[in-house]
Amino acid sequence: MWFPRLAGVFAATWAVLLVALLAPSLLPVAWHPVIYSPASVGLWALTALVAPFVVSVVRWEWIRHGRRPR
Repeated sequence: MWFPRLAGVFAATWAVLLVALLAPSLLPVAWHPVIYSPASVGLWALTALVAPFVVSVVRWEWIRHGRRPR
């Protein structure tokens, strides 16, 4: 069954993107307006919508058959 692997790929991709969004919060507060500008947050949101599908296409053989591509 390939659906659990597909769901895992989506969850892992979103987890990585969430960490990438929250990691800069450890920087000084003066940097937050630059890092969390509307453009960067918009690009992050677009990536959160597109990236899971891109990762699924790249890893499709593993998702479908459970083995690494050759």
